[in-house]
Amino acid sequence: MSTALPPRPSRPRSVTKRAFIVIVASEYNELYTKALIDNTREELEALTENSQVRLVRVPGAYEIPVAVEAILRQEEPSCVITLGLIIKGQTAHGDMVAESVTHALQTIAVNHATPVIHEVVLVSDEKQAYARCIGSDLNRGREAARAAVSMIDTFQQISRPPNGRSNTRNA
Repeated sequence: MSTALPPRPSRPRSVTKRAFIVIVASEYNELYTKALIDNTREELEALTENSQVRLVRVPGAYEIPVAVEAILRQEEPSCVITLGLIIKGQTAHGDMVAESVTHALQTIAVNHATPVIHEVVLVSDEKQAYARCIGSDLNRGREAARAAVSMIDTFQQISRPPNGRSNTRNA
């Protein structure tokens, strides 16, 4: 697991085109998920000038993938950011939910060819939750925003034809 955030871009390259970003966040563990949302939004504002951000709340982490799928069937966001917190308990339930969410989000992202940033965080205890959601050193909300901006820029580069040529091949 990473112990530090990647460097903050000084000026995002994604400002060349208006970005539409959807955040899908769990309501469960509200203290932590609200902090993730706030940090994500704050970082997005710092990194992008031309973005529209919409927030969709769902009851828990397990409900995040189906909401993302429904959004991608109806809209074409530049990127989806998923935020949630799972605190491991005495049983394997947390691990099962985390694994299910992870696989579902990756499948959705690949099937829709749309970046889905996965910050549904699995932690062992509230100390780790605080460090990753509220603290400043490992803040996953800020990391999610940075990853989103990077992926939006990457997808804009992919869709641009090289040297002004058309993206279609001559048959």
